[in-house]
Amino acid sequence: MYISQLSLTSFRSYAQADVHLAPGINVLIGPNGVGKTNIVESIGYLANLASHRVSNDAPLLNFGAERALIRGTLHRGSQKTTLEVEITSGKINRARINRANPVRAREILGMLRTVLFAPEDLALVKGDPSHRRKFLDELLVALRPIEAGTKNDYERIVKQRNALLKSIRGKSKLSASQENTLQAWDLQLATCGARLMRGRLDVLMLIRPYMQAAYADLADGAKEAKAIYRSSLESESDENLETLPALEELSQPEIQDLILGAIEANRNRELDRGISLFGPHRDDLTLILGPTPAKGYASHGETWSFAVALRLAAYRVFGDDDPRPGSGPILILDDVFAELDATRRDRLAHIVAGAEQVLVTAAVVEDVPEALKGHFFQVSPGQVVDA
Repeated sequence: MYISQLSLTSFRSYAQADVHLAPGINVLIGPNGVGKTNIVESIGYLANLASHRVSNDAPLLNFGAERALIRGTLHRGSQKTTLEVEITSGKINRARINRANPVRAREILGMLRTVLFAPEDLALVKGDPSHRRKFLDELLVALRPIEAGTKNDYERIVKQRNALLKSIRGKSKLSASQENTLQAWDLQLATCGARLMRGRLDVLMLIRPYMQAAYADLADGAKEAKAIYRSSLESESDENLETLPALEELSQPEIQDLILGAIEANRNRELDRGISLFGPHRDDLTLILGPTPAKGYASHGETWSFAVALRLAAYRVFGDDDPRPGSGPILILDDVFAELDATRRDRLAHIVAGAEQVLVTAAVVEDVPEALKGHFFQVSPGQVVDA
């Protein structure tokens, strides 16, 4: 798939921008800070309804604007679709498909697929667990858009259950009403959490072999890359890097029972702390390189290679999910080549060069490998023009 025209209104640094992109390789060149990343960020937002740079929408609006608009003309095989998202400060975002009446923004999830490589990807390896949970959740929603509702519902349930736990924190005895209300939230958390966890485990099983192969290609197979799902259901004293026995083989109802069991067995702990201690909101993805965890032990180059391998794995999974010609995801490489040595730079370039559309940002032309020299654009503050 590819985007032929991108239009931005009041998005980030652009009061108005219209960019005509081509299939194949598109390269955005310009000094740091002029708005290259804003362009590719908008495409990522159109695909995922989320930014890879910020956790909320407020910074996406041009200063002083009440709303921002992203519109893209998407080509997927023989189908041409206009997608539009309106980001409104303090209100629910809306979307349009082919300029029809507005719909809920999440109605467009899954129509445009992107895989974005960015400097922020280092957090996948070095950062806290939330970055790795977000990686799994975004890929899950892209593959199964209906799970966006599961994710949103789960976040709401945890928030409201935590509010209840906080309100009764430290009480030696709960009233019957409080106990019944808490048990109702227990069941909701376990039911929705089990579905989310099962989805994450399914995604992990899909990406694992591709991640291992991609890392071997990027780093000459010097060390084996592994990824293990770490559940909050495990004992906190367990120092082993293995997960619960056969966790990946458990059904959704079995996971639900495990969550409920953990909650019931640790009722006093949750009441003492006033927070929900068990569920996918506290899980992690442990990345292992050779015999040691990648976090804290991998070199800078190894960390970059691992992060890139995760993104390449997502790209391969998308290809398996929809192998029809013209349906592969758009690849976005945002200022990543300056961080890679020459060998890794060339290997990554040759791996991604065959995608139907590749968007590359770089400060100078010299940072772009020969295999990715395509249609060039010059970016200056508030403006994108053909170079």
